[in-house]
Amino acid sequence: MSGQETNTDKQGLVVRQCALDIVTEVLSKKIPLDDVLERHNGFRSLEGRDRAFCRMLVSTVFRRMGQIDDLIRRGLSQKNKKIKPHVLHNVLRLGVAQVVFMNVADHAAVNSTVALAAKNGCFRQKGFVNAVMRGVVREFEVWVSAQDEGRLCSVDWLLKLWIDDYGLKVAGDIANANLGSAALDLTLRSSEDADAWAKRFDGSVLPCGRVRLDADMGSKLTELAGYDEGSWWVQDLSASLPALLFGDVMGRTIVDVCAAPGGKTAQLCDAGARVVAVDRSARRLSRLKENMQRLGFSGQVQDVVADACVWKPSESVDGVLVDAPCSATGTIRRHPDLPHIKDPVDLDGLVQLQAEILDNSYAMLKDDGVLVYCTCSLQKCEGEEQIDAFLSRHPDMKREPITEEELSGLAEVITGQGDVRVLPYYLSDQGGMDGFYIARLRRCA
Repeated sequence: MSGQETNTDKQGLVVRQCALDIVTEVLSKKIPLDDVLERHNGFRSLEGRDRAFCRMLVSTVFRRMGQIDDLIRRGLSQKNKKIKPHVLHNVLRLGVAQVVFMNVADHAAVNSTVALAAKNGCFRQKGFVNAVMRGVVREFEVWVSAQDEGRLCSVDWLLKLWIDDYGLKVAGDIANANLGSAALDLTLRSSEDADAWAKRFDGSVLPCGRVRLDADMGSKLTELAGYDEGSWWVQDLSASLPALLFGDVMGRTIVDVCAAPGGKTAQLCDAGARVVAVDRSARRLSRLKENMQRLGFSGQVQDVVADACVWKPSESVDGVLVDAPCSATGTIRRHPDLPHIKDPVDLDGLVQLQAEILDNSYAMLKDDGVLVYCTCSLQKCEGEEQIDAFLSRHPDMKREPITEEELSGLAEVITGQGDVRVLPYYLSDQGGMDGFYIARLRRCA
């Protein structure tokens, strides 16, 4: 960095160093970004604007990594086709993200990237970093126009699964949808007026009475009207659908398996159910209890720290909601780091775990009881194929088709078998939805 270094320059380097540390930890240790942010002291100590910039920067790197790496490759000279040491690659990723996708001034992005490289043991590579960055600044508009952005930013093994499940066009639509960010949806208490809340927050009303806000509102969530009073809770439109499918639950007992953080538990309580909320994580269940207390539902919820593969209630229940552990690939817009910390081996283990939880949940049901199964995964092995296999093991369980009347305004999500399959580009004109699968099953007497 030439000339006198200002306090602004120094703070900018602090923020970018924090971003570099976070990106490196997520990629090297395969830890979810949200977990790293929650415990990263450097990130937590940043002021509001700096924290927002840091989060946007790392999210952009993960969301656009395929494109960014392609641009870096194009910016390398023939004699420098490998980037060493490894930290330098992440430094360049941060720099390119700022220039191409975040509208940071060229000189600021270039100078800060060179300074960041020097600060992280790459002083001798400053000239190299400067050359690559200036090449990207000079040519990126032409280079980006030649990119297939959805294809580049999708990891190969996931894209292949989506092509196998849905065909090339739909897989491409999924990949392109994942380049966008997710909005902020609110589920309201049944007594609340969706139109009034949408007007109050300058938002919009979605199908099933949900309210959508600009994602930026998430940074001041606890300051919004109605938060302390428990008038609403945050829950993506897709995630709010499963709890609707039990019908009238007034006075009935529903087990919510893998319940934390509690959005579906809250819906069931609001509809008058007694809920047994089961989760194997005491920390996550503690968060659920805090949420239920804020919403005024504590008296309706029994919380149980237990393994959903083996735990059973003392007596059979009216319904079980299985929000199964899954690959969460329907939430890539919300968690862009996810494709970079998962691999196919993880998927195999999750499919087996889902089957075990389903079989144990089946054993909890009364005759004529209802089981609603859902995942926020796009792969059919975690959805349609999982349920087909379950039904073959339990012939006294039958699909109970979900109807358009139950999900007013969302007819396109209902499959020919009467399940729900949401893809992330649905309602794209209103900001999209999380990818989701839902099936409703009934135990025959």
